Amino acid sequence: MSLSTVRHIATEAESDEAFSARLASLTATLAESAERYDDSGEFPYDNFRLLHEQGLLGLTVPESLGGGAANLSKVQQVISAVARGEPSTALILVMQYIHHVRLQDSKSWPQDLRLRVAREAVRDGALINSLRVEPDLGTPARGGLPGTIARRTDEGWRINGSKIYSTGSHGLTWFAVWARSDDPDPLVGAWLVHKDTPGVSIVEDWDHLGMRATCSHEVVFDDVLVPLDHAVSVSPWSAPQAELDPTGMLWMSVLLSSVYDGIARSARDWLVQFLQTRKPSNLGATLSTLPRFQEVVGEIDTLLFANHTLLQSAVQGLTPPAHAGQVKYLVTLNAIRAVELAIEASGNPGLSRSNPLQRHYRNVLCARIHTPQNDVVLLSVGKAALAN
Repeated sequence: MSLSTVRHIATEAESDEAFSARLASLTATLAESAERYDDSGEFPYDNFRLLHEQGLLGLTVPESLGGGAANLSKVQQVISAVARGEPSTALILVMQYIHHVRLQDSKSWPQDLRLRVAREAVRDGALINSLRVEPDLGTPARGGLPGTIARRTDEGWRINGSKIYSTGSHGLTWFAVWARSDDPDPLVGAWLVHKDTPGVSIVEDWDHLGMRATCSHEVVFDDVLVPLDHAVSVSPWSAPQAELDPTGMLWMSVLLSSVYDGIARSARDWLVQFLQTRKPSNLGATLSTLPRFQEVVGEIDTLLFANHTLLQSAVQGLTPPAHAGQVKYLVTLNAIRAVELAIEASGNPGLSRSNPLQRHYRNVLCARIHTPQNDVVLLSVGKAALAN
């Protein structure tokens, strides 16, 4: 696809029907290689080339910078469609969208860096993600100071440390590295590092049960030098600033949930097709004619209806941001249960490696990992209720 075609897609008005049709075609294309990426664990470069050609990697970049300036409703549609095809690609894309929807409103990023990162996303398809989790500390969502140190020198910041579960590692152009300075009251937050900076290396240790193509490898920073203004989102440890405001948390919860809802919908579609075509000789009819299977599909569709209702309420502004964690909790819980029901109903065929249902099951289980985790969500809700 030519660059002029990309610009046309990104800038011309597109009807809702045409956009939905384009997304359906995208889902089908991504699904064709999903098994291959699950087997190999390789970064899905071809998928991101396709997304770039479709003008989708800069979807949340402002129009003034060539992006789509999309709202949450449109972005949610894209993530759902991509997840139904290949969910690892969708998860990396969530992080891209979250970064760019917040970036141009940031008061701490230098203007030239904000513009550069945004324009590279639109022009080159450059990807960005936060690298936060560490071998010793674990996830910073549970508290604590990072072990990764940014030391101030006359040349700039010297960064040393390592990050695990670095979603998108090989495909990222920009790392937003969560670290702390060596000051008495350390600065804590994100330092921006380009992938080609000397001292950056990737340890290919991601061998997960699900979401295998996220390439969430360890990234090591060995005396990495970045300019002083690349401390793009930091605050003193004594006066910490939240990285996401309530609206940002709602976006994150909706989009993460949509990844796993998309997986569940693919599992549901596989089961329906299986039941409609499987015709045991002793039955003389397809399994879809049996009430017990009809009931299972009815339960799955009801769970997914609940998810649709929750997500649409959120994207339409009907759900207060304070309930973002509950949206994520409920949608992912329903998604996992829906795939479990499909596995139970299908028996051995659903667990066969020759069928995609076992892949959907492995992928959907990863929903439990993302912040905020279930115990944190429920504890917060319970505390708020009992404080009244």
